Amino acid sequence: MRTRTCWNSVCTVDDLVPESGIAVWTVDGPVAVFYLPHRLPALFAISHADPFSGANVLARGITGDLGGEPIVASPLYKQHFNLKTGACLEDESVRVRTYSVLLDGNRILLETRETHQEAVAA
Repeated sequence: MRTRTCWNSVCTVDDLVPESGIAVWTVDGPVAVFYLPHRLPALFAISHADPFSGANVLARGITGDLGGEPIVASPLYKQHFNLKTGACLEDESVRVRTYSVLLDGNRILLETRETHQEAVAA
């Protein structure tokens, strides 16, 4: 089995809310896309699932800045996750998956994994 990545269109710029996140569905499952227009880069994407509760809620968290780093606070137990690295600030052993995200015209693209089974000759 080999893994490669591909870029998938998940939403448009019109779907984004400044200083907030939205949830999108990908082949990897739900992903939270954040638009922070005062930063460069302005787009971030992490797993939508809160690792402490298992609930898909991170897109609904409050965004902010701690020590110059973009973060989101989980709306459930209030842990903070770095939007660049996915690291939990309260528990360094926990992190959420991050995704590369880019703007292509009006479309928001996420880089996701694509797994292919290779035929094995007998």
